[in-house]
Amino acid sequence: MIDYKSVGLTEEDLKNMYKWMDLGRKVDERLWLLNRAGKIPFVVSGQGQEATQIGMAYAMKEGDISSPYYRDLAFVTYMGITPLDTMLSAFGKRDDINSGGKQMPSHFSHREKGILSQSSPVATQIPHSVGAALALKMDKKQNIATATVGEGSSNQGDFHEGLNFAGVHDLPFICVIINNKYAISVPDSLQYAAENLSDRALGYGMHGEHVDGNDPIAVYKAMKEARERALNGEGATLIEAVTSRMTPHSSDDDDKYRTQEERDSLKEGDCNLKFKAYLLENNIIDEQWLSELEQEHKDIINKATKTAEEAPYPSTEEAYAYVYEEGVQDND
Repeated sequence: MIDYKSVGLTEEDLKNMYKWMDLGRKVDERLWLLNRAGKIPFVVSGQGQEATQIGMAYAMKEGDISSPYYRDLAFVTYMGITPLDTMLSAFGKRDDINSGGKQMPSHFSHREKGILSQSSPVATQIPHSVGAALALKMDKKQNIATATVGEGSSNQGDFHEGLNFAGVHDLPFICVIINNKYAISVPDSLQYAAENLSDRALGYGMHGEHVDGNDPIAVYKAMKEARERALNGEGATLIEAVTSRMTPHSSDDDDKYRTQEERDSLKEGDCNLKFKAYLLENNIIDEQWLSELEQEHKDIINKATKTAEEAPYPSTEEAYAYVYEEGVQDND
């Protein structure tokens, strides 16, 4: 871990960061159990990526725009999508804020919190967020737009077009590649030949940075500095945060393309365990604090699960809501 004081963080900040990392993990783990129990149909997990997500989110300010990708559960939880919101979406219930129970889970959106609605094709969130950055610049607002993607998405056309546009126009835009080294079953060695994906920033005329995605303080530092550059008119930034995907690609994936030894090693590098150990070693937290936090998060998640499970499903009359415009006559 880098020195937290050197980037303006306090012990209370570190405790708060761990709280959000832990809450994101606990919600994620509950979703996985609900899927295995046959209660919800699908889960895309972000376990192992919480340090990157919370380090990134902690550097953002009110009014910033974010365009997350499907593993960003801890990130969107910090940004304002509650555990109950997540559970309502996972169960496909009527009060799901993302789509009213129609959309696949992990397609996050929250207008009031500046979270852009997500599309299923990967990397399409980048042009959306770049467009938001252009609007922020034209309106002379002191805010930035961000997008997160996996390293597999960095090989899509939307990624290159979006970053090229952001570079040409010096937009207040930050793209974070969360590199977990697998695009579903394809390892990084078969995805790209570059040593670091952050080196691609040079071709777009923007700043590039390679960081340890398992260190939330390092990610916070990179994100904070990128935000400051953007607001100073110095343009966009591409951050590559290297981390791990501790679960299969999704609840429908059998990740036997990874050896048992590789899967076991992921637990040893668990960012949440490493950050917790760091906080304990530096006497920032103690076991009593952790025990109280454990109970607090257990209560939040149990309540969210129970409330969502008992919530009503959408009615059949709502099937076409927000699909076709109502009250319009066909004059043909």
